[in-house]
Amino acid sequence: MTAQSAAPAPAAPLVDPFGRAISYLRVSVTDRCDFRCVYCMAEDMTFLPKRDVLSLEELDRLCSAFVTRGTRKLRLTGGEPLVRKDIMTLFRSLSRHLESGALDELTVTTNGSQLARYAAEMKALGVRRINVSLDTLDPVKFKAITRWGDLARVQAGIDAALAAGLEVKINAVALKGVNEHEVDDLIRYAHGSGMDLTLIETMPLGEIDGDRTEQYLPLSRVRADLMDRWTLDEIDYRTGGPARYVRVRETGGRLGFITPLTHNFCESCNRVRVTCTGMLYMCLGQEDSADLRAPLRQSESDALLHAAIDEAIGRKPKGHDFVIDRRHSRPAVSRHMSVTGG
Repeated sequence: MTAQSAAPAPAAPLVDPFGRAISYLRVSVTDRCDFRCVYCMAEDMTFLPKRDVLSLEELDRLCSAFVTRGTRKLRLTGGEPLVRKDIMTLFRSLSRHLESGALDELTVTTNGSQLARYAAEMKALGVRRINVSLDTLDPVKFKAITRWGDLARVQAGIDAALAAGLEVKINAVALKGVNEHEVDDLIRYAHGSGMDLTLIETMPLGEIDGDRTEQYLPLSRVRADLMDRWTLDEIDYRTGGPARYVRVRETGGRLGFITPLTHNFCESCNRVRVTCTGMLYMCLGQEDSADLRAPLRQSESDALLHAAIDEAIGRKPKGHDFVIDRRHSRPAVSRHMSVTGG
């Protein structure tokens, strides 16, 4: 992929109707994944045809347009981003914004299955830290949660990332009756290798095989339980995302909580998401979206693209409407997390 120089920045940065500057873009580069996590996907998924998915060149152009409007942090997601063919060419092209100083951070959320292959190259291209999704350290349970995953391969990938000099944060979705008694082990595993750990409440996105209300575990309960065994000190630490962090005094490591249901974190939201088909979602928990693929493909100029982005940001809502509906089994939002990007 040939890297193009970023166009001169338009005059106005992106600011939503509530005065929040949009400085963080999460981009799904594929809806495909080599896992089928029970809270994220149905096992028998139908994926998008190639023509509907943005090319790597289009993804670069779209991301670069946001960078010229004030985006300082760019996260590539999926599906599983590292299964996208030739994905390192996109990292390589986007790294020019790190070199120029226009972008503060280029990072990725991954399931870890491909990390052993790509960690060193990502580090060489300017990626400093990554998030790895890991919900259990039990190989049998890991297979049950991911359906297709291999825990040993993921742990080898994490080891490769650490050896390459990447900072790794472990993300674990708290699942009632599944891993609620493993949080202590996850803390010891992560902090023992110098990694942060973030716990995430399950989010009501997409039809899955099963009842999501049975999975929901409020992190307020998890935190109260942890305080019986650990000393959790409040700290003023932010990564630009929604996690609220504490320091575990006994390990010295950081522990984050992402609580879209028990504590709405929308007041400081600086994020928008783009799917691999070019749909811009101004809020993870709302269905409203804007098509950026059409203006990308209608003109080689970015004028139409910027106009579409401006119109969409003008509709960014104040907050999301997530709720676990115990009266109905339907999700709060119909699309799967793998479509929007984690």
